[in-house]
Amino acid sequence: MTEVLSQEEIDQLLSAISAGDIETEEVQRAPEQRKIKIYDFKRPDKFSKEQIRTISIMHETFARLTTTSLSAQLRSLVQVHVASVDQLTYEEFIRSIPNPTTIGIINMDPLKGSAILEIDPTITYSIIDRLFGGPGDGSVVPRDRDLSDIEQTVMEGIMVRILGNMREAWNQVVDLRPRLGQIDTNPQFAQIVPPTEMVVLVTLETKVGDVEGMMNFCIPYLTIEPIISKLSAQYWYSSVRKGGTTENLAIIKDRISTVEVSLVAEIGTMVLKMRDILSIQKNDVIMLPTSVKNPLVLKIENKPKFFCVPGQVGKKMAVKLVKKIEEEEQVIEELKPEGEES
Repeated sequence: MTEVLSQEEIDQLLSAISAGDIETEEVQRAPEQRKIKIYDFKRPDKFSKEQIRTISIMHETFARLTTTSLSAQLRSLVQVHVASVDQLTYEEFIRSIPNPTTIGIINMDPLKGSAILEIDPTITYSIIDRLFGGPGDGSVVPRDRDLSDIEQTVMEGIMVRILGNMREAWNQVVDLRPRLGQIDTNPQFAQIVPPTEMVVLVTLETKVGDVEGMMNFCIPYLTIEPIISKLSAQYWYSSVRKGGTTENLAIIKDRISTVEVSLVAEIGTMVLKMRDILSIQKNDVIMLPTSVKNPLVLKIENKPKFFCVPGQVGKKMAVKLVKKIEEEEQVIEELKPEGEES
């Protein structure tokens, strides 16, 4: 820190220089100070500041999505936001969380290894109370017991919903498919990496109604190492501007291609009275109002989409598409009274 001299001290310094008591070179010589950076070899920094910042941005998106989904499920005001993103050893993380607590072991497919989602007991029991019809105000929070089988099943459903938000928040970097493996309550039993292994810890401040607590998402460096180069601001923002990668589009197309839809080629319709329907016999002929020269309407999921003509391919009946039905024509076809000719 620079020291500011008073006017009296300046006058004394000038007088000393004039009298020769102090050499000018001594005054001009600045003290040499070496800047020393403390480095702990037991816990080396493996994440750069830029990578930490990118992880923070990703989980800010995750926090917004979780806020919306939990608010809808619990029918209560839920607030989730990123409090901090730090790197520390796995042992330090385990020691920092309470016992018992709610710990979900997360399979980070396609990444190797696992991660941990930890929810503070205050938030856990507030969520359970809300889902069981209580106020969820945290008035009764049992501190020293494990979750019952029913409570554990309820929290599994909550964690699965949260992991769906995580997948969406990570999609700019990797097509993450997180799966809940198991739920533990004792941190000592959740040994997914050696104690000295470095992890990145995302701490999320969570508020359910008036109850406040923490959620922690712990990701080991070994798990996130294959995509560490993608955790840069340049890669992140370029992916966001593109609105999605080619890989994402291929995934969407692949999923859409497996969806089954119904196609119906409608020859014609007409209105009959019930007594006429009851009197229909074999070999009776029903005259449809459609001319053989008129094209048929091909409906996809009961929506008119194409005009077509009937035919045969080999031994199978078929239709040939001749024209796409425009939006205006679709409205006309849908509003057309039954039995009216095309």
